[in-house]
Amino acid sequence: MRAWILLLAVVTAASSMVCASGTPASATVLITGDNGGRMSEYASRFLQVRESGEQVVIDGTCLSACTMVLGLVPRNHVCVTANAVLGFHAAWQPDGSGGRVSSPPATRVLLDTYPPAIRAWIARHGGLTPTMKFLRGHELTTIVPPCGSAPRQASAHTRRGPAVRQAVRPDLRRASIAAR
Repeated sequence: MRAWILLLAVVTAASSMVCASGTPASATVLITGDNGGRMSEYASRFLQVRESGEQVVIDGTCLSACTMVLGLVPRNHVCVTANAVLGFHAAWQPDGSGGRVSSPPATRVLLDTYPPAIRAWIARHGGLTPTMKFLRGHELTTIVPPCGSAPRQASAHTRRGPAVRQAVRPDLRRASIAAR
């Protein structure tokens, strides 16, 4: 429980910060197939992206903890392509027998991470439950800006982090990030 309170404090503090560097983004982070993972790892990863000023392009699945990008990286640094699919569900933790048990405190932290428009969409679709809810297409682009709607810079810069696989796609000159 203490860890979730600390994560909430970090997320709350981060949501009120602006990019400290004030410099243009040095790369574009491309999310193409991310099934999520531990919330604390994603919070750390996306706070680093926020600090760097990098742009994030969601061009495939971004599920579970991956969706925290929407609240941890400034809206004007995130865009979605026609391939983007976001998946939301309640937070869980493993039980003693290898199963999953919903975690209401962690679910509240996760929900509080999202911007108001995402929270409203989730509420209209029954809240965060163990069942995945998908946001895509026109409904998604009314909430998250479509790529190409604002100028974005990209370069071949890549970063390495724990549990992250990155590769430069020469045709796009963007760094790719995906869960292992």
